[in-house]
Amino acid sequence: MKQIIKLLLLFLATNIYAQNSINGTVLDSETNQPVSFANIYFPQLEKGATTNSEGNFTLNNLPTGNYTILVSYVGFETFSQTITIPSPENLDIRLQTSAIEMEEVIVSTPFHKLQSENVMKVEQRKISDLKNKGAINLAQGITNIPGVEGISTGIGISKPVIRGLSSNRVLVYTQGIRLENQQFGSEHGLGVNDAGIESVEVIKGPASLLYGSDALGGVLYLNPERFAQENESETNLNLQYFTNTEGLSTNLGYKSSGEKFKFLIRGSFAEHADYKTEDYRVTNTRFNEKDLKAALGYQGVNFKTELRYNLNASKLGIPEEIGVQSLKNYPLLPYQDITNHIFSSKSVVFFKDSSLDVNLGFTYNDRKEFEEEHHHDEDHEEHEEDHEEDHDDHEDEEHDEILHPALHMKLKTFNYDVKYHMPKMGKFETIVGVQGMNQTNTNYGEEELIPNATTNDFGVLATSHIHFEKIDVQLGARFDTRNIVVENAIDKNFTSFNGALGFKTNLAKNIVARLNVASGFRAPNLAELTSYGSHEGTNRFEIGNENLNNEQNFQTDLALEYKTDHLEVFANGFYNVVNDYIYLSPNGESINEDPVYLYLQEDAALYGGEFGLHIHPHPLDWLHIESSFETVTGKQNGGAYLPLIPANKINNTLRVEYSLKHLEKGNAFITLSTALKQNNTSVFETETGGYSLLSAGFGGEINVFKNALQFQITGTNLTNKKYINHLSRLKPDGIYDIGRNVSFSVSYTL
Repeated sequence: MKQIIKLLLLFLATNIYAQNSINGTVLDSETNQPVSFANIYFPQLEKGATTNSEGNFTLNNLPTGNYTILVSYVGFETFSQTITIPSPENLDIRLQTSAIEMEEVIVSTPFHKLQSENVMKVEQRKISDLKNKGAINLAQGITNIPGVEGISTGIGISKPVIRGLSSNRVLVYTQGIRLENQQFGSEHGLGVNDAGIESVEVIKGPASLLYGSDALGGVLYLNPERFAQENESETNLNLQYFTNTEGLSTNLGYKSSGEKFKFLIRGSFAEHADYKTEDYRVTNTRFNEKDLKAALGYQGVNFKTELRYNLNASKLGIPEEIGVQSLKNYPLLPYQDITNHIFSSKSVVFFKDSSLDVNLGFTYNDRKEFEEEHHHDEDHEEHEEDHEEDHDDHEDEEHDEILHPALHMKLKTFNYDVKYHMPKMGKFETIVGVQGMNQTNTNYGEEELIPNATTNDFGVLATSHIHFEKIDVQLGARFDTRNIVVENAIDKNFTSFNGALGFKTNLAKNIVARLNVASGFRAPNLAELTSYGSHEGTNRFEIGNENLNNEQNFQTDLALEYKTDHLEVFANGFYNVVNDYIYLSPNGESINEDPVYLYLQEDAALYGGEFGLHIHPHPLDWLHIESSFETVTGKQNGGAYLPLIPANKINNTLRVEYSLKHLEKGNAFITLSTALKQNNTSVFETETGGYSLLSAGFGGEINVFKNALQFQITGTNLTNKKYINHLSRLKPDGIYDIGRNVSFSVSYTL
């Protein structure tokens, strides 16, 4: 036994202290000229460099093993290849010219490949691109991604909808851990600020294999800001102003990296007044938000780790009716006061031909909701008038002190995610892992919408990627169990076994096909099991059902892509069967003047897809013509339509990219977005008329004091159209969505 231990220690020591370097040159494949300032990046190692003026690069302190190297530069296809480290000779990398945008690594899937190499179809967008389209916040920005919409309560509160599924059916990941912030409520927002987030990835369909419960409908994966490259530092300031809400969003960040230690910090602040339609401002859609993100990283040869922290504090007005017209930004009653702390650690140990990933997270969500009947002033109306007309920042603080929250819940969640990337065996790349969660919900307010409870999850998974000559296969299986214990009430266990199988192949030259079949599940949440009370903002009395079963689904996805240097065409279709779909239904009774809604179950199905094309004609490679259509239909087995299904949508965009003498990365676009009439409504909904919205914008980058200053001017709903989105929670009151809005943004980097 002692000899075995000695051998193991010797093996580990040999791997831990093996240091390697690689050198290479990047050339244009057509001209053989060096490509200067090309980006070199190892996604598994999260380590990179930039080529010099002669196209050369060097990377030191690399572990032994097989790793994917990515090389990217504007105007060229992203180069991807697995190399063996140490490499006996210099790398000779030749890039192919292309008018197509550079590809990025998909992080939300387990094998971290480019989308062109991925078996699953995943949408990825940079946050900067979404902001350039005039989005007020992240939740609004993601609705520009095909297949993604949002259930909104004004502009400050919105939750993602992926192919017709929302709430706990869509899982949000941030900082590498699942986001838990009482997201069950239809009037609960996303709760994440876009500052310090680099890109967003969307898995459209069951992802329970990778993430367990609550990923039944898909995953919204938020990639945090990267550290600075080795021995570099950067300071960045961003400002954005919105004319409609007279709103301001600003953030300031600094990051610096040495040979081993890395650090970054970013603070942001946003405030908005009530948004304006053509006729009026929508009372109490105002909100303000403060956000802080910080990270510390260490990168050794065979070990790397990073610690991240996010503090988000927001006050969000809950609109009820059109009332006082104001440009104040401190919310009136009722409103939400939410503070969210996210701590996460992400560590990787590299062995010779394998690696171990350990992700840990702790989320502390403090949610308060204030209502008029819980005001303790002697004269509420007089105070409300004073609050609206005369308050300043000092009075805002006093305002919270003299109020007692009607609803006050603290949710504490600990997550763990451990995955072992096994040594590659022939054509097989395999990952095995365990994931789990411990969560406690505690009430402190006068009302109790959901009781004190403890939730424990545990899951075990295995997945493989098999690369054959003409086809790639990905398959996997997973077992999960969830235990929910409600204080002095119920003790429930839910289990589920799920799997996934996918294929990617070239049907013909330039035609790629992806076929994926997967199952997913969702255990009922606390609100569905135990609710008993009036829910502020929804105007209903909800009664839970402790006898609810798991939701279980099975989805088939077929994605076809035709791509040449100057034309891209895609068609993504899906069919999703959901057994024991949980939904709310009124029983005809009332309690405290609120209609009573019960949680029921019935089998359902959703189907539809996204279709589109992208033309960048030769020789006008700077010109891009984009068009897309997205559709989803949801029905219960009895034939009734599901509620909150987004209307069919058509987007047409004309955009140009250009550079002038003193202007780099120039861009301009014009978009016409059309929502068709939604008449496939549930029995508790009304039909919604169609509408078209016109948007346009332009921007670029100029040199100011030898540093880059980026600017963007974007206008949305330029015709000031009066319209109501079918997924707006203000629709029953006939309240229009936001009117014309022009945003001005600048970003300066030192």
